Amino acid sequence: IGKKCTTQSNGSAYTKQARPCVRYSLTDHFLKYVLFLSNLMFTILGLVVLGLGMWGLISKESFAQEKISSIGTDPMLVLVSLGVVLTALCLLGSVGALRENCVLLKVFSAVVLVLLGAQVLVAILSYTTQDQIRGYLRSGMLTAMARYQDDLDLRFIVDEIQTNLQCCGADDYRDWEINIYYNCSAPGVLACGVPATCCVDPLENGTVWNSQCGVGAQKLDEFTAQTVIFLGGCLGGISRWIEQHQGLIGTIGIVVLGVQILTLFITTRLLESIQWHKALYNTVK
Repeated sequence: IGKKCTTQSNGSAYTKQARPCVRYSLTDHFLKYVLFLSNLMFTILGLVVLGLGMWGLISKESFAQEKISSIGTDPMLVLVSLGVVLTALCLLGSVGALRENCVLLKVFSAVVLVLLGAQVLVAILSYTTQDQIRGYLRSGMLTAMARYQDDLDLRFIVDEIQTNLQCCGADDYRDWEINIYYNCSAPGVLACGVPATCCVDPLENGTVWNSQCGVGAQKLDEFTAQTVIFLGGCLGGISRWIEQHQGLIGTIGIVVLGVQILTLFITTRLLESIQWHKALYNTVK
């Protein structure tokens, strides 16, 4: 967006007629560069997220022939997908703003509007289908526990949940029976045990990580087990965490939606300004 002034010759070497100037306001310049810089920043963020996802897939050799069939369930694929969408969308917005391209800006605003509507729909469904969501979480947690020893990403997620929420298993600590290594019929030393992240105090002498602190925990009665491991399941811990942080979650949700609405407003205002000035320029041409 800028000053569009040219001169027009009438064929004489000495006579020139100036075309009227079409000037843009400071507000228009401000909106253009705010939209450009903000989208550029999120484009870089999208590339970082995409890079982390690809690094995770490559480091685990997920593209190897024997693993490629299960790549669809790899948690790193979430980062890759998010990175691709974020990069493509924000690149569209930044180029559209910088080049004053109405087509790109219209596509950008349409995609943002669709994503905004989808997020509102997800929020409504999350509130009205809490029982079903709890069922999906339970199924996902049990699946992650069953693959605990085989998938480093799932192991990391489960360990983080159990450590931070001070819980063990989905509903209780005996859910670890689902894992072939912690199953009581397993032949190894882990049989009838739970991971160290279930332990109340996983540090030996307060300094050394004791990976065997949960061995045999499933054999203990609840009274004895409570001195060694956390008895409560993580689904209950997740529910309590959400209840305790409802205000924060709501605030973050409102801020995210607000940023997207503001982006739509800026894009729409910029589009109107570009179209109006182009029409005016063609009129006085």
